[in-house]
Amino acid sequence: MQKFATRRERRAQRRALRATLRRRTNTHRAANKARRTLATGTPQTAKTHLIGRGLDPATAKRFAGAFSRGVQPTATAETAVKLKGRARKTVAVKLYDTATFAARLAAYRPKDATAAAAFARLALEVAA
Repeated sequence: MQKFATRRERRAQRRALRATLRRRTNTHRAANKARRTLATGTPQTAKTHLIGRGLDPATAKRFAGAFSRGVQPTATAETAVKLKGRARKTVAVKLYDTATFAARLAAYRPKDATAAAAFARLALEVAA
């Protein structure tokens, strides 16, 4: 175990470790939830498809809008989003079935090299 010079340093280290554990837990829970949702076979959002296939939630949220642009959705639905305070707003969401998602994944590559590599890896996994 590492020795710390001060109590403050130890507390900072423990806080960082707790944050890492929280982040890993949230990522794992999101992935499991997305996999269960995809297993139902019903059309899902692009973000759910991306998380369920192995992309981390932050990257999936970042690229879901661009990923779904220019693709005809299989279905549409309405969901509530939270605004300031207790206010909520109903918005339309695009839903995609597995075949539509796989076709778009085969063609989509973002400009960011790291993200493009992640999408290429996902496309290979889905195609296999």
